[in-house]
Amino acid sequence: MSQLTTSQVIRFSKATLMLFISFFGLLMLYSNFTDYATNYEYLAHILSMDTTSDSQKYSYRAITSAMLHHRIYWLIITLEVVYTIFCALGTYYLYKNINAGLGEFHEAKKPALIGLLIALALYYVGFQVIGVEWFNMDESQTWNYKDWARQIVDFIFLLLIFIAMKIER
Repeated sequence: MSQLTTSQVIRFSKATLMLFISFFGLLMLYSNFTDYATNYEYLAHILSMDTTSDSQKYSYRAITSAMLHHRIYWLIITLEVVYTIFCALGTYYLYKNINAGLGEFHEAKKPALIGLLIALALYYVGFQVIGVEWFNMDESQTWNYKDWARQIVDFIFLLLIFIAMKIER
């Protein structure tokens, strides 16, 4: 039995962490498709700004159209599908190239990096920037994804850095 090297552990860690984020994406999709109404209601309240303090002061920012709520929700679901596919492909390529040369393993990271970037755009720009800063989501006591989104962004951002780094040999 051969000795496991640090480089092998790093490669395995990168592939496995990508597996974790792919699994998260699949769970998010499952939740959005099987419990569409609950998740839609959450998003509709955020976009309508009907539970935020000072809702009158910022009412010009609110989106109250149910049709737009559905379209924005489907945009979110579409972005989740896309990032999950890229992350799953990245996971596959990383495992497939786990014993390949340094250059081949590094090139295998492309789909993973694309998926993570899309996920970061969705959860950081979509929820933390637009949701919190534009729709004042953080001011709602009931309909608030701020802390949840921050935890996801923290994981994805660190994972993006870890995957991109060329520290394995």
